[in-house]
Amino acid sequence: MDVEPRPGTITCDLRSVAADADTIDALARLRLEAMRLGLELRLCHASVELRELVAFAGLDDVLALEPCREAEQREQPLRVEEEGQLGDASLGELDDL
Repeated sequence: MDVEPRPGTITCDLRSVAADADTIDALARLRLEAMRLGLELRLCHASVELRELVAFAGLDDVLALEPCREAEQREQPLRVEEEGQLGDASLGELDDL
């Protein structure tokens, strides 16, 4: 599992889950049972199709699908790809811009 588990948390990886009404029903029931037991439910890696279907069903606030990106997918800080010399453009050339 690429997500750090937390006590009292159930994390479901939805990468290979079908985007259909049965899935939404199962996820809603799972969310309800987790709430009854006082557990947090994290639903990660849902496909675009599943996200759209959940939104269409009006359950996007209830199910709260999370991206749960893997460590190697996190954005890297921006770096300078090319360096130029300070003397590359003369003052006269900049005035023409």
